[in-house]
Amino acid sequence: MAVIDANDINFEKLLKTNDKVVVKYFAGWCGSCRLFKPKYKRLANDERFEGIAFLDIDAEESPNARALAGVNNLPFFAIFKDGKLVEGGPMSKEDAVVELIEKLK
Repeated sequence: MAVIDANDINFEKLLKTNDKVVVKYFAGWCGSCRLFKPKYKRLANDERFEGIAFLDIDAEESPNARALAGVNNLPFFAIFKDGKLVEGGPMSKEDAVVELIEKLK
């Protein structure tokens, strides 16, 4: 599945229309965020995670979505199930992100 660009306008709707969601919060100035982008795209297309929606949110442009997950550092990853936050945290290691996503299975 492709990575979906999300923002404050469509975030709530995306949470309601997808049972399982992983969100990457980033900022344009964040070097670690840019480095993780191809890894995130690869994870979104990984068949292990079929049925999980992968969202990308610019944390600086979407304060409401940022607040919903309690973003305090970037890059920040959060998982949602049935519209509710399950877990989230700042991380830049692919293994840690995979471990987080696997909690949605």
